[in-house]
Amino acid sequence: MGEKPRLKHVVKSVIAALFGVQSQHNRERDFGYDSPRIYIITGVIMIGIVVGALLVIVKWVTQL
Repeated sequence: MGEKPRLKHVVKSVIAALFGVQSQHNRERDFGYDSPRIYIITGVIMIGIVVGALLVIVKWVTQL
């Protein structure tokens, strides 16, 4: 507890949370860290990537 989470675990947890499939064990591990800042920043970046990808796909499909 209190140790800095690894980037791999943060990305995996954020993706699982975005899809709503986060396990109880991982959720407890994630909430055990001192600061949620890395999860918030990673979540905002991931949402930006998803929205950007959807915009590109929609633009590509509407131009066909």
